[in-house]
Amino acid sequence: MDEIIIFDTTLRDGEQSPGNSMNLEEKLHLARQLERLNVNVIEAGFPIASEEDFAAVRKISEEVRRPIIAGLSRACDADIERAARALEGAARPRIHTFVATSDVHLRHKLRKSRDEVVEMAVHAVEKARRYVDDVEFSAEDAGRSDLDYLCQVVAAAVAAGARTVNIPDTVGYCLPEEFGAKIRRIRDTVPGIEGVVISTHCHNDLGLAVANSLAGVQNGARQVECTINGIGERAGNAALEEIAMAIYVRQRQLQLTTSINPREIYRASQLLANITGKPVQANKAVVGKNAFAHEAGIHQDGVLKEASTYEIMTPETVGVPQRDLILGKHSGRHALAHRYQQLGCELTKEQLDKAYVIFTKLADKKKVIYDEDLIVIVHDALRMVPEAYSLKHFQIVGGPNATTTVAITLEREGRRYSELALGDGSVDATVAAVDNITGYPGRILDYTARAVTHGREAVGEVFLHAEFEGKSFVGKAASTDLNLAGARAYINAVNKALWEKQRFQQQSSKQAASR
Repeated sequence: MDEIIIFDTTLRDGEQSPGNSMNLEEKLHLARQLERLNVNVIEAGFPIASEEDFAAVRKISEEVRRPIIAGLSRACDADIERAARALEGAARPRIHTFVATSDVHLRHKLRKSRDEVVEMAVHAVEKARRYVDDVEFSAEDAGRSDLDYLCQVVAAAVAAGARTVNIPDTVGYCLPEEFGAKIRRIRDTVPGIEGVVISTHCHNDLGLAVANSLAGVQNGARQVECTINGIGERAGNAALEEIAMAIYVRQRQLQLTTSINPREIYRASQLLANITGKPVQANKAVVGKNAFAHEAGIHQDGVLKEASTYEIMTPETVGVPQRDLILGKHSGRHALAHRYQQLGCELTKEQLDKAYVIFTKLADKKKVIYDEDLIVIVHDALRMVPEAYSLKHFQIVGGPNATTTVAITLEREGRRYSELALGDGSVDATVAAVDNITGYPGRILDYTARAVTHGREAVGEVFLHAEFEGKSFVGKAASTDLNLAGARAYINAVNKALWEKQRFQQQSSKQAASR
C-alpha cells in the first residue's frame, strides 16, 4: 500500500486563526505530542511573521528530531533567508515557499502578470534549494486557478527543484470531484512530476476539506496538509484525525496507509483544546465526546450485543480513555501515576508531585475522580508559564439583583496584595480586582465555562481570551467552583501576558547590547 505523508500545520495555519495563538512553550509541548502521534512533517511556523514565530521554529527544530520540520515563506528572498536561519538546527529541514496563482489574487493582491509569478516561483524554489535539499512549493488559491496556468507554474517549480508541490484549496471553493480532477490532471501532464510528491491543503469553508483531501489522494496526491481538530483560518482546515481514521477504517478500499499512531489522536486533540481554550464540539467526528456515545435504545441494544453494529472504530483505537481504576481521596501517587500512563501522559517526578497536590484537593470535594478530571489536572500541573501572581484568597458576594463584590488576595515574590472590587457580575468584579493589584489591565474578548464531568460535584473548566496591550492571551483553569475557576483563568492570562512582556524586553536588551 502507498503511505500518505501527513503534514501537520496546526502550529502554523491553525495557530494563526483568531483565538488560537500559543506561546513558545505551548508550541513545543504540542510539537512533542505531534512527534508521538507520528506525523511525518510539522510545519512549525512562519519565521518572518514575528520574533515569536522565529523562536518557535528554531526551538522545535532543535528539540524535535524525528519528523521533518518545515518553515513557511513567501516567494521572496527575505522570507526564505529568515526561514533558513530558523531551521538551521533541524535534523530534517524543509522550506515551504508559496505564491498565489489565481487570477483574482494576481490582479488584486500581487498585481503581477502570470509570467512574473512564474518567475517568482522559480526564483523562490532555486533560492530555497541553496539552503536545504527539501523544498516544497505551494500554488496559493490553486482551487480557483486556471488549470492550464496552474500546470505551467507547477512544472516550473518542479524544474527548479521542488520536491513537493502543494495544491491548496485556499478558500474551500472546490467540490471533491472537481478537486480530484485537478490533482489527476497535474499528475498526468506535468513533466517530471513522477519524481515529486503532490500535496493537498484544503480549507473547510463549505465543509468539504476532508472530502476534498481524500479525493486528492484517490487521484494521486501522496501528502495531506491538515490540523488537529481541524483548526485554521476561517472555518478551518482538513482535520488530521478524520483523514487518518478515514484511511485507517477504509484501508482495504483505498489501498492506502499512514504512519499515524491512532492511540495518540485523542490525547493530541485534548492537549490542543486545553492550550487554545477552544473545547472540542460534542459531535466532532472521531474525538468529540459524543463520537462513541449511544442513547437510542435500538443502538444501545446493538452495541451491547456486538460493538460493530454501530461503531466502525472503537474508542480504544483512537486513545479515548476507558475507566478500569476508580480514583478517590484514598488513592496514592502510584495509582495516579499508573492511570496517567494509561492515558498516555508521561510525567516527570516534579510534574507528578504537582498533579498529586491538585488531585488530593479535588478528591476532598469529590467521591470519584474521572479521567476528564485527570486531563484537566495534568494541564494545570504542566503549566508552562511562571506564576508572577498566585491566587491566595477569593471571595464573592452577589445576587441576581445586586452588585457583585469580589475580595481577592494575590501573592507575588512572597508579598501579598489584597483588593476589594465591585462589578456587574462575577467576571467584571474579578477582572477589576485583579487589575487593581497588578496595574496591568486587560480586556476580556471571550469567556467560556463548561462542565468537564458529571453530577453536583462536577469540575467546571473556564477558558477565556484576554487582551493586554493589543495582544491576546488564553487563560484557563478548572475547579468545582466556576467563579473560582474564572478568577484563576484570568490570572493565568495575566501571568502569560507579563511573561511575554518580560521576554520581549529581555530580547530587546540583548539585541541593543549586541549592536
